[in-house]
Amino acid sequence: MSISPLGWLHTLGSLPAIPLAAHMLFRHGRITPHSRAGRAYFWFMLLGVLTVYPIAHQPVSSIIATVTLVALLVGFGISKWPTAMRSVRYVETIALSLSVFLLMVPTVSETLRRLPAGNPLVTDMKDPLLLGAQGVLLLALIVGIPLQLRALKRQPLVLNKAGS
Repeated sequence: MSISPLGWLHTLGSLPAIPLAAHMLFRHGRITPHSRAGRAYFWFMLLGVLTVYPIAHQPVSSIIATVTLVALLVGFGISKWPTAMRSVRYVETIALSLSVFLLMVPTVSETLRRLPAGNPLVTDMKDPLLLGAQGVLLLALIVGIPLQLRALKRQPLVLNKAGS
């Protein structure tokens, strides 16, 4: 299966979001919207999400893209609220963690279904390897969010604009 120019833009445009997310998760324990990496993550994710719509082959792709877009906009939008309410930081963290999860599910699925070229590791959406990989991602989300929220609870409460 060949990739269209828009498909390449989608793939190469959203690819930098993965190491940016990993960097922020390992360094800060969450996506940090007001950091340089956080701003770059936003733009690469936005490019990736918006280019899904014209290239999506399955209806579920548009649904995932829409949920990802909402999570991204909620996470970055609420981070702009100049408030010291802890709940704002919780919503921001949950939304942006969900955006990372929704980035990784199709990334892992497409990678396993396309590589190695000509003899992919997975040829069926119900393949145990694919389901296991998706299960690991879901487990990381289910375990990761409470850990992030617990870490946020321990941090001093500061204005969101300066404190993120």
